[in-house]
Amino acid sequence: MSSIFTKIVNGEIPCYKIAEDENYLAFLDVNPNTKGHTLCIPKKEINKIFDMEEEHYLGLMKFSRKVAKALEKTVECKRIGVAVVGLEVPHVHVHLIPLQDMDDMRFQRKTSLSTEEFQTLAKEIYSNL
Repeated sequence: MSSIFTKIVNGEIPCYKIAEDENYLAFLDVNPNTKGHTLCIPKKEINKIFDMEEEHYLGLMKFSRKVAKALEKTVECKRIGVAVVGLEVPHVHVHLIPLQDMDDMRFQRKTSLSTEEFQTLAKEIYSNL
């Protein structure tokens, strides 16, 4: 069965897209820890990050770095945190989280944005790529 992220890649579920190339996709997390919380995924459904071919793993990290640099230009923060957990969705995903303090990485404190705020933020990040 396809993961929710594969359904996003296939256009079956909408997302607030930040960046995309032939192998990877970045979009805003709809249940963000902080404003700008972004997910970077391979388009190919792979459950565990270290099961990825080395070339694609490195490609995902390079893609994530590019998105993180744009995110840092867009959202005021002390730094961009990176996490790979992978327990909730069985599809590799890199979390890029704008941080003010360590609690922003705990996945317990969430923030809310309106549809318009998500749309505007996605466009702003994209313009900084």
